[in-house]
Amino acid sequence: MNRRTLLRTATALGAAGLATGVPTATAGASTTAGPATSSGSVHPGPLRVQVVLFEGVEELDFAAPYEVLSASDHFTERDVQVRYVALDGPRTVTAAFGTRLRADHRWAPEEADLLVVPGGGYARRDDPGVWAEIRRGALPRALAAARRPGLTIAGLCTGVMLLSAAGLTRGRPCTTHHRAQDDLVEQGGVLKKARVVDDGDLVTAGGVTSGLDLALWLVRRELGVDAALGLEAMLEYEARGTVRTS
Repeated sequence: MNRRTLLRTATALGAAGLATGVPTATAGASTTAGPATSSGSVHPGPLRVQVVLFEGVEELDFAAPYEVLSASDHFTERDVQVRYVALDGPRTVTAAFGTRLRADHRWAPEEADLLVVPGGGYARRDDPGVWAEIRRGALPRALAAARRPGLTIAGLCTGVMLLSAAGLTRGRPCTTHHRAQDDLVEQGGVLKKARVVDDGDLVTAGGVTSGLDLALWLVRRELGVDAALGLEAMLEYEARGTVRTS
């Protein structure tokens, strides 16, 4: 059985509630529960995604999910809208390696289905980045206030530490960049050894390149396995690592 057939079969079985521990969208990887229940059926409205920007954010952390989720629009009948947002409103942000990027949209998590929080600068505590945002406090408070039914908050790399500062990971299965894992546990997160950890309305992922796998998993969960496989073919990238679902 080839990989595409295996994934489609696994998704169908999971939707019927018949299988656990089936492979994820990564060849050879497995979840600890069945795959997500979303079947990629027609929805009444668009899938609305907001990717959060802040000073010192890591380039690949925000770019990989943005591109994957934006490109998913070509592989589904459902409209997908992906926007960069910044807490302080539309503005230009300077990323970790000097890239200047404009966030053209206001902070409006009440208008999102997925809120994606990248990381950056966690190893440089005196520079712009995650530590500076934690010290400032405004972004963690806004993330804590954003939580509501119907919104999935996803964090990758050290962006998960912003979710931790917001109190969103306490007592919940999660993961982050390997250098921040001890801090995540100390702050109450239940660390899982997986590339992506899906706990329903909270989805977290590991280090920098895991943004690709996080986004592909979210596409598979929200839009269906065919959309995820189409994206993999276009990107010439196969999702890797284990996805753990609750």
